[in-house]
Amino acid sequence: MRVVIVGGGVLGTMHAWQALNRGHDVVHLEREADARGASVRNFGLIWVGGRAEGAELSTALRARELWEKLAADVPDLGFRACGSLTVARTEVELAIAARAAELPSAPVRGFELLSPADVRRRNPALAGEFAGALWCGRDGAVEPRTAQRALRAHLSTRTSYRWLPGREVRTADTGAVRDDHGETHPADVVIVCTGAQLGGLARELAPDLPVRRVRLQMMQTEPLDTELPTAVADGDSFRYYPAYDGAELNRRQPQATVAREHGMQLLMVQRRDGGLTIGDTHAYREPFDFDVDETPYRHLASVAEALLGRALPPVRRRWAGVYAQTLDPTRVVHREPVADRVWLVTGPGGRGMTCSPAIAETTMAEAGL
Repeated sequence: MRVVIVGGGVLGTMHAWQALNRGHDVVHLEREADARGASVRNFGLIWVGGRAEGAELSTALRARELWEKLAADVPDLGFRACGSLTVARTEVELAIAARAAELPSAPVRGFELLSPADVRRRNPALAGEFAGALWCGRDGAVEPRTAQRALRAHLSTRTSYRWLPGREVRTADTGAVRDDHGETHPADVVIVCTGAQLGGLARELAPDLPVRRVRLQMMQTEPLDTELPTAVADGDSFRYYPAYDGAELNRRQPQATVAREHGMQLLMVQRRDGGLTIGDTHAYREPFDFDVDETPYRHLASVAEALLGRALPPVRRRWAGVYAQTLDPTRVVHREPVADRVWLVTGPGGRGMTCSPAIAETTMAEAGL
């Protein structure tokens, strides 16, 4: 079949990969010269551990398999099965971690409760003071700034794939897609992955999308002079991921004012060049600020330094990003047929990088591809 994919972020690119693997011809359109949204403004974490029981966890586990399979063909994705440590600095946080390690799904998540000595053996870069950590062996990471580009380069070796950046789609109807260059692309199936662009084409296709936008802030340091072999999260992460008893943590240990006001948790992962990507914040109320706020950066730096037991390298860059999140907590993504053989897929929220290969696989099945 002829499949037209609208959107060059990780979700659209994974749909292109899945369609090509099924033997279809793919035209892939992106409004920018390259993906510039949440697909490149994230940690690159393949984050399985904190996912909700049921469909979300199943999707994340399947996606983790697909990322590893894809990385065998595309080494430049930068995939590594690094695992993660969610570090508990208080006895209350440690109790939440211990409860998570006893979940029925703990074995498939790769959960293990570690003592401070075990944490330092697993990740010697963590030289600060803490009570222990929850290890998740199923977590991993890729390089978000280059992963889509590397995957598209791999897809472009096939004559059945055509990448067309700088093309804003005006109409996506049954049988054809028309872009702002005046070109019409015949299609048996159209899959629209607009990311956080919920106006324009997305609104025309689905005026009442049950999706909201979320803004975050992050930063990246100069190279750390030692290896950080695992991804790292702090105890505030227990408040935000559904696998954990966040309500109990909030009741017994109220969040620090700055972290609460900015919806914060610490996530930290080392890039291939040695720099640390550190974040993040969450803002749910639009209109979003156009500038970045230094207060949460100072908080994140202080938490990261407490875990590392040393000062951070100088910050190289700071940025903000926006992603789309479905309002239905029972769904991993909003997937909607908006016309005959036309699908709109958006709103994976913070699960986008993790779950996109499996989300695309499900779309293929539902679209009869």
